[in-house]
Amino acid sequence: MLEVEVVGVRIELPSNQPLVLLKEKDGERHIPIWIGAPEASAIAFAQQGITPPRPMTHDLLVDVVRELGRTVTEVRLVEVRDTVFYAELVFDGGNTVSSRASDALAVALRVPCPIYCAEEVMEDAGVKIAEAADDEEEGGGEDEEKELRQFREFLADVEPEDFEK
Repeated sequence: MLEVEVVGVRIELPSNQPLVLLKEKDGERHIPIWIGAPEASAIAFAQQGITPPRPMTHDLLVDVVRELGRTVTEVRLVEVRDTVFYAELVFDGGNTVSSRASDALAVALRVPCPIYCAEEVMEDAGVKIAEAADDEEEGGGEDEEKELRQFREFLADVEPEDFEK
């Protein structure tokens, strides 16, 4: 398993479809995952540290797990089939629960816990953003502004069909 991090959530134009972008921590590949609007909001809220006045569904799940004396220790992206990503929540004690990738990411950001990706998933769905390699060669850091610019340029040319086999 490869550790990944959530880069951010953006809206892909012209379809207005939300997309979450993951990046492998020790590499250059990114995984774009098209998600629903509620999950996009949940992920963006967690990344920005926004706490709604009443718990959203993902907040509720995290609170219930905590009240039951359990802990989500990690999230795993385990499979991609027909452009659909499958994930698992892993609990203390080793139990797992199947999840949509977007829901698992929203939970992982709230716990917080590490996010891992199966190597097969990265090989099937991972893409290199060309400028990421160029910036590293120039000695540039991977600061948030450069990453955001690269993500926007990536989105300008990507279509969901690009990730079908």
